Amino acid sequence: MERGTRDELLGRLAEAVESVAVAHPTRVAVDGPPAAGKTTLADELAVALRDQGRDVIRATIDDFLFPRARRYPRGEYSAEGCYLDAHDHHALNRVLLDPLGPGGDRRFRPAVYDHATDTALSLPGTTAPADAVLVFDGVFLLRPELIDRWELRVFVSTDLDKTVDRAVIREHQVSSRAEVERRWRERYLPAQRLYFATVRPTEHADIIVHNDEPQQPAWESRTHDPRSHR
Repeated sequence: MERGTRDELLGRLAEAVESVAVAHPTRVAVDGPPAAGKTTLADELAVALRDQGRDVIRATIDDFLFPRARRYPRGEYSAEGCYLDAHDHHALNRVLLDPLGPGGDRRFRPAVYDHATDTALSLPGTTAPADAVLVFDGVFLLRPELIDRWELRVFVSTDLDKTVDRAVIREHQVSSRAEVERRWRERYLPAQRLYFATVRPTEHADIIVHNDEPQQPAWESRTHDPRSHR
């Protein structure tokens, strides 16, 4: 376990990205529970990589949701529904992860869903350079449907109860504390426990970031060879 500053963590992650030697874009997963700090870390890593001259594609699982009418067949607060019904993994692989992977043509689309209108998106394709880096954040990224698509797997870990407090702060303008707490305690956190019980994501991560104190993070590197995930 190492502990340091935020900049030291980002330097370590950038080194891990640089160490990946593949002939196609490097696909980086930033996994972890809701409100663990995944999006912030992924944004910061993208900036650090761009500062080093890398071409970065920044994308998120939130842009691969099914439309709302399809997301809740088991009910709005179902943990199983959160894990099983929310995300369009087939589309994610088809339009983003597989085109950027081995044998892909590197012509990708970064999103298939529009939050503002709750409708499917049909964006034009873009061709990535062979040395580009995809920095992709989201929940459940190391599940069986996706686990072999990543060259580098980062898991952002934090105390699950702490994520509730962070969510209340983050969403106070759109949801009451009671609404946020119910959604977290009945849907999101049980879904994470289901994910841990069935997938054991930290066992598959290359780097685990302990983010309880974001300005004083700790991290541990595993012994996986990123090239073995192709």
